[in-house]
Amino acid sequence: MSHQDLLYRYLFEEYEVRGELVQLDSTYRHVIEAQSYPVQVQQLLGELLVATSLLTATLKFEGSITVQLQGDGPVRLAVINGDNNQQLRGVARHEGELPGDGKLQSLIGNGQLVITITPEQGERYQGIVALEADTLAGCLEQYFAQSEQLATKLWIRTGHHEGEPRAAGILLQELPSQSEDHSIDFDHLTQLTSTIKDEELFGLEAEEILYRLYHQDKVRVFDPQAVAFRCTCSRERCEGALLQVEKAEVLEMLQEQGKIEMHCDYCGAHYPFDAIDVETLFSGAPGNDANQLH
Repeated sequence: MSHQDLLYRYLFEEYEVRGELVQLDSTYRHVIEAQSYPVQVQQLLGELLVATSLLTATLKFEGSITVQLQGDGPVRLAVINGDNNQQLRGVARHEGELPGDGKLQSLIGNGQLVITITPEQGERYQGIVALEADTLAGCLEQYFAQSEQLATKLWIRTGHHEGEPRAAGILLQELPSQSEDHSIDFDHLTQLTSTIKDEELFGLEAEEILYRLYHQDKVRVFDPQAVAFRCTCSRERCEGALLQVEKAEVLEMLQEQGKIEMHCDYCGAHYPFDAIDVETLFSGAPGNDANQLH
């Protein structure tokens, strides 16, 4: 069964709890195929993708979001960039032998989770979370407990379905409530959601998942939002970067290398520049075809 990459929001009509469910197929593939990532890094990027999508839908804003793990371990950096339109991209930096215990601290080492929100209007916000839990989901639950004071539970899964890589996740969060029973309601829904199996999360349509989990509860499901991979690199941006360098230095690089290769780590695109490209760029001659690759 093929899935579109979609994020669903839903509300429980009898409880003061909201939920989100996201399933990622092509978005996840785009990210992990840009470079030859080891399995552990692929899984980590998949978890970050799911987390960023869920966060973007939870922290209502219009603008961009960056969710990054940084530390002194084998994976120095893993980052996902996204926006309120659920357009995502990601990259990771790693070196040395990678542990196989599946623990977040083993990969990142002494580090932190940094969430940066840059709204189109208003001030930039940054939240920093210590990596005190063994999983990314656990660290994010701590983040919500500290920053939002709302009970939040996440289930984040990566793996394969029908031979294809998949990443998916569910978020449950209490709404601000005056009810004395809201924690009991949240625990009830958490127990139900914890029964989800990987093959269900990867292979079933969202509506069927929600029915299987909550068929005895009244759930209002909203129209889904599409999630997609989108990289902002371009040849024009590469040209702009070259123009920030002294022409003599660029010519020296050309002489040493024969041509200048600029590479996007996010999507794997290559932008080569030869001597004619460079001369045309710096002279600002008319008729320069910025999209022509030599």
